[in-house]
Amino acid sequence: MSTPDQSHASQAIDSMLQESRRFDPRPAAELGFAAWHVDGIETYREMHKRSVEDPETFWAEQAKQLHWMGAYEKVLDWQPPDVKWFVNGRINACDNCVDRHVRDGHGDKVALVWESEPVKDDAKTPEPAEIRSLTYRDLQRETARCANALKKLGVRKGNVVTIYMPMTPEIVIAVLACARIGAPHSVIFGGFAPHAIVERVTDARSKVIITADGGYRRGEIVPLKKNVDEACETLEKNGNPVDAVQCLRRCGNQIGWKNSRDVWWHEALDAVDDNCPCAPLDSEDMLFLLYTSGSTGKPKGIVHSTAGYLLYTAMTAKYTFNLRPDSKQLYWCTADVGWITGHSYIIYGVMANRVPTLLYEGAPNHPRPDRFWEIIARHRVTQLYTAPTAIRAFMKWGDEHPAKHDLSSLRILGTVGEPINPEAWMWYHNHIGHGKCPIVDTYWQTETGGHVITPLPGAITTKPGSCTLPMFGIDAAVVNEEGHELPANQGGLLAIRKPWPGMLRGVFGDRDRFVKGYWSRLKDPRTGTPYYFSADGARRDSDGYFWVMGRVDDVINVSGHRLGTMEVESALVSHPAIAEAAVVGMPHEIKGTGICAFVTVKSAWSKQNGGRLPDDALRKELTAHVAKEIGPIAKPDSIRFADGLPKTRSGKTMRRLLRDVAAGVEKITQDT
Repeated sequence: MSTPDQSHASQAIDSMLQESRRFDPRPAAELGFAAWHVDGIETYREMHKRSVEDPETFWAEQAKQLHWMGAYEKVLDWQPPDVKWFVNGRINACDNCVDRHVRDGHGDKVALVWESEPVKDDAKTPEPAEIRSLTYRDLQRETARCANALKKLGVRKGNVVTIYMPMTPEIVIAVLACARIGAPHSVIFGGFAPHAIVERVTDARSKVIITADGGYRRGEIVPLKKNVDEACETLEKNGNPVDAVQCLRRCGNQIGWKNSRDVWWHEALDAVDDNCPCAPLDSEDMLFLLYTSGSTGKPKGIVHSTAGYLLYTAMTAKYTFNLRPDSKQLYWCTADVGWITGHSYIIYGVMANRVPTLLYEGAPNHPRPDRFWEIIARHRVTQLYTAPTAIRAFMKWGDEHPAKHDLSSLRILGTVGEPINPEAWMWYHNHIGHGKCPIVDTYWQTETGGHVITPLPGAITTKPGSCTLPMFGIDAAVVNEEGHELPANQGGLLAIRKPWPGMLRGVFGDRDRFVKGYWSRLKDPRTGTPYYFSADGARRDSDGYFWVMGRVDDVINVSGHRLGTMEVESALVSHPAIAEAAVVGMPHEIKGTGICAFVTVKSAWSKQNGGRLPDDALRKELTAHVAKEIGPIAKPDSIRFADGLPKTRSGKTMRRLLRDVAAGVEKITQDT
């Protein structure tokens, strides 16, 4: 049995938001679809049951949607925690995203639409952003040229290529060029500093970096090449010199140059031809490395394979967003390619389905807060996939901004990156989807490769704040420390009990970290087979719907009661004054741990109340509101108003910093 000293999340969560709103699937025709890929809850249940109970047959059927260069001998080889999918098959991810569409007669169809951030802004009419469209034939030519340029720099199959670029078409070309020749790519988010580049290049033993002179962000130039130069100096001092840096001319800013190492993108591509067939790779060959933060501070290089990852992202993108080629769809995921969301749901999953994907370089509120809505209206975007962090920012900026634009082209809305508060969900539903668009609240991780729990828009009734039911192939459960599945509405640890094609294959160069981090904590109580542990806490309601309550660290023990921070945050955001909230534990001399809430106030609420500023009266109002929504035990002991909450580069709230602030160790300048 669990003891009080074991994980908070393995015991009952005493708080529970009461969410009674339900939104049933709409007929496909009402949203402009010919049909739903999954056309009802019974279809979903039958497919899910088959995918879990007979995975070999299910995934063999799904694998037919890909082009194989050589037949696989066996669908699944599971030697926990190691897995092989489509054993000894031959395949290429670039071929499936680009070349096969050209072979099939679709070469002149648009594959990628790109819009840049405006550099200038006339008060009334902004300078039109740069817009480019690339067809599948364009991408075939450019990925082949880029691949040949990489080979000329000495890159061979299995060599990791580091990519540190702005959100331009060339980042997609670079990624696919690596896949074309079997050189795993390691994309680093362009907001990271030189130290992060050094860590990742050193760990990956990468010798070639692809970058740009700069990128645009809020009208300013991000000095990408300068950061790479600083990293290269450190790498050389450390005995890990980089052989080559291929640089895209994007901004025309002044940069440093080392003739023995640096080469311009355009010169490198002009020096080669476009004859570069896609290499037939083994199903389990590494497609890419992607680094994610770890509890020890050292980034983890998550390894993903070629066939399993590609199939899983293609299938999940197809079903979650009802992707259909030749149906005038334009899909937009607002993430950066430097994150797993960009890998899976800007590039691989979407392009494998032959649906055009939109790429945007820039901030969501530059030059004005209606930037996203302007883009959707101009390009007639049909699927929008963005983060709860962005949605809460849109709420704070005001309803008037989306109201100015025609968003009627939208058919499906998605959220990604963290659990979404029910009130943010409702704002998204009402103000962006105008009450008609299904919202797919997707739960997944860098390690899972693609969606593992999500609504399917034609099949699953949604509840604001719940990611609902597992994706095909996912045997998800809420368990205690002993691996026993817990009853409905009891908080525990979120685990996946069987393998799926998109799962990580390891932590690069660190077997022990892979095993201990993901496979050592939870096991099947009967057989001892390890479960994949997500490190998230969750509960499952009486309908079987999952409610993710955040990392297991984000559970507060208040006077012996265990409260999920996500539910307290959701209660705060449901108040009309609050745009965003973050809840952490704080030292309390009586309770042991108290609740400290950091909140940002909507500017619209302030205007509607005669310019009212946050005050003690609002604190009392919010405290009473939480007590009403959850119960007196969940009332915050401290509410602190802030202009904004500190965020990581990926937009997630920095709760560790907020814990230090609450404990009096650190300060944040926004605190009022």
